Amino acid sequence: MVLKGEKIVLVPYTIARCHEFYKEYVADPAMTYETYTYDVEEVNRYFQNKVLDLSRLFFAICHNDKIVGEIQIKQIDLEKLSGTLSVHLVNDSYKGKGYGTEAQRLLIDYAINKLGLKTIYADAIHRNIRSKHVLEKLGFEYLYDNDVFTYYKFSVK
Repeated sequence: MVLKGEKIVLVPYTIARCHEFYKEYVADPAMTYETYTYDVEEVNRYFQNKVLDLSRLFFAICHNDKIVGEIQIKQIDLEKLSGTLSVHLVNDSYKGKGYGTEAQRLLIDYAINKLGLKTIYADAIHRNIRSKHVLEKLGFEYLYDNDVFTYYKFSVK
């Protein structure tokens, strides 16, 4: 399944795409103070434990056939009709271009209109102002803060 936007395309997240993402990944200082070092086995474990988890729907975010990010709906609950949105871009060079925003719009639309979800949750680390702004722009409503995160909710009206 492929979800097409104006700037980006969401394509199935294969192990090859997962490795392509993490070979180029640079940890965002707004997310963590730790640096990231690519490790083949660590990426293989990540793929097995996260991407193949049936309670998640994972996509690679591609621009001009190059992976620029990963996006998922996780914790999909078809009884409660809810899930949690998560997105990561490869590095800062892809930020501010609308790729993440468009990817989130596409996946939210898919989650609502194809999966039938009524509620989508998301969170952002307090210092990640850009992510919080995008969530609010997409229609997410503030729920609460804890020590690390700000939590949001998108409800189908």
